[in-house]
Amino acid sequence: MADAPSQGDTMFALNQWYAGGFSWELTDKPLARTLLNQHLVLFRSADGVAGALEDRCCHRSLPLSCGTVEESGIRCGYHGLLFSPQGKCLEIPGQARIPEKARVASFPVMERDKILWIWFGAHPDSEPDSEPPAYRWHNDERYEYRGGVVHYQAPYQLIHDNLLDLSHLGYVHLRTIGGNPSVHMNAEMKVEGTGNAVRIVRHMMNSEAPKTYADAWGFRDRIDRWQEIEFDVNQIRIWTGAVDAGTESLGDQDRGGFHMRGLHCITPETDTTAHYFWTVATNRPPSGSSNLDVVYEQTALTFEEDKVVIEAQHQNMCRFGTQPQIDIHVDAGANRARRIIAALTAKQAS
Repeated sequence: MADAPSQGDTMFALNQWYAGGFSWELTDKPLARTLLNQHLVLFRSADGVAGALEDRCCHRSLPLSCGTVEESGIRCGYHGLLFSPQGKCLEIPGQARIPEKARVASFPVMERDKILWIWFGAHPDSEPDSEPPAYRWHNDERYEYRGGVVHYQAPYQLIHDNLLDLSHLGYVHLRTIGGNPSVHMNAEMKVEGTGNAVRIVRHMMNSEAPKTYADAWGFRDRIDRWQEIEFDVNQIRIWTGAVDAGTESLGDQDRGGFHMRGLHCITPETDTTAHYFWTVATNRPPSGSSNLDVVYEQTALTFEEDKVVIEAQHQNMCRFGTQPQIDIHVDAGANRARRIIAALTAKQAS
């Protein structure tokens, strides 16, 4: 494996696995994607091996994403040099000898639970010290799931802030998962954390069912609603749902009712743009029919609503510069997550 380029000074936490896409995105065509300021080409060779290479042929610098995927690797579309998923040049058409320097920088890549994970090290010789995280809900027979990719013209931590503060649902998502704004702002909330993780639990008891919940599950009366958010540096997992009011304890991890399990992998593209890789998994309602279309379509709508808000927020922050902001009670989880990333990046710089 050729050495991956050094990140140098960066605002990103390194020596981490980051989502670079989903397994279903790797087709018979190369996929160009910028992640953490690195221009990459992602592909899966015909023999099933996924690769993440610097998107530049070492011969005359044509993007490898302009080439073709073959059985053993990716072939440059200019002079036909063939590279393995590990970045080694396998063939130079018309030339028997392959120079030792005929290599392309590669990044460790692993597929797990249909997520394409890429390792970004702090140094060129950094190797993964762990496996990428598992996400078991993609393989749980009780759930159906679907996902997508959203591109943001905003820094990735603004998206973290949004996901770690779900009080905004009552104002931003009135057509889907919102509900009474006062109920959201006054929800019982607990914030805790260990190591580089943050956990936020919010309960909204005896509340009205928002549109998505009523459409997907058939709630007609009042509900007890939960939001459980788990932050790690490379992903945020959000378990939301509801039961009929007063029927089950929200402290029971095996509780029934309507479940939505969201995976949110926010991977920086550049310092000011980001990729949002997401899936939502849901269980079938009492009728037994699939509700995945409803949940997926309305979840996708919420992300478009968030995108409008977050991109406008970023534009205004650029417009007004470093003018001070205040914190309120709902910011506790987001602020803790920012402190974790700040500590990791400061350690890298020392």
